[in-house]
Amino acid sequence: MHISENVPNEILMPASDTRWPELPYEAWNDTRETLHRWMQVLGKIKLKLTPLINHWWNVAFYVTPRGITTGTIPYGDRWFDLELDLEDGYLHLRTSSGGARHLRLEPRSVAEFYARVMSALRAEGIEARIWPVPVEIDDPIPLDHDDRHHSYDKRFALRFWQIAARTTEILTRFRARFIGKASPVLFFWGTFDLSASRFSGRRAPANENLNRIEREAYSHEVSSVGFWPGDSRLEQATFFSYIAPEPVGYPEAKIPTPHAYYHQTLHGFYLPYEDMRRSRDPENLLLDFYQSTYEAAANLAQWNRPELERDTAP
Repeated sequence: MHISENVPNEILMPASDTRWPELPYEAWNDTRETLHRWMQVLGKIKLKLTPLINHWWNVAFYVTPRGITTGTIPYGDRWFDLELDLEDGYLHLRTSSGGARHLRLEPRSVAEFYARVMSALRAEGIEARIWPVPVEIDDPIPLDHDDRHHSYDKRFALRFWQIAARTTEILTRFRARFIGKASPVLFFWGTFDLSASRFSGRRAPANENLNRIEREAYSHEVSSVGFWPGDSRLEQATFFSYIAPEPVGYPEAKIPTPHAYYHQTLHGFYLPYEDMRRSRDPENLLLDFYQSTYEAAANLAQWNRPELERDTAP
């Protein structure tokens, strides 16, 4: 775990839950692990039923005013969506033909969640046979047999969503500064993170060390920034910024944002959420982190920035 260095008292403000709530890793870790696996069930349904879009954008979720959604999924001559309404505490299945099913979000095993979701789909005439093994995750117990993960604390789920929603605002402002190819703000259920990506317009060099998922994700030069609640590799919520392929000198780049540091194992710059939320101006601190790390990456990788960015940032 990264422990922040001591900083002058005037930089940090008293902790407040009004906009950026506390999200202590140990306190909500059981809920995080369960929620991650529930999302893998929903994500694999979307993966099964949608065509591949560059960089796997077809499988990503979106933050909504009440939670996180798959977005619209086609099925024959109909459409449906699955939304984790974290405010009301339900998973909503809605179809274009008027059907609706609702599953209460409460402590229940991943296996039971899997069974109930599949039952709800079948009740609406939707069949989705998925490979039930979770990906990009510790302890990949098959989802339909996972009775180990069964925790759900609505308080922490709501805090996680609130952070994701506010981060989406910042990422959208950051994305608006770029006129080249850029992703929407996306939530990826595999890595369990929220991100926005910018592209130089050049293909990335072939890398045989990448797996099939990574080859598609990193087929072109990309700079990504976002929010991640952490896992066993970094046990804290954090904001991140990385570039792929990584240019020489990037780890040594001077980033002016207080508390930001380069993580040698994860290969990117990180800004601990707790440091950000306690700063005098959290939103601008985060926006500065995204901007300064992107500029360092783009300059070292020799991106054609005048052709890719607006003259004046909004």
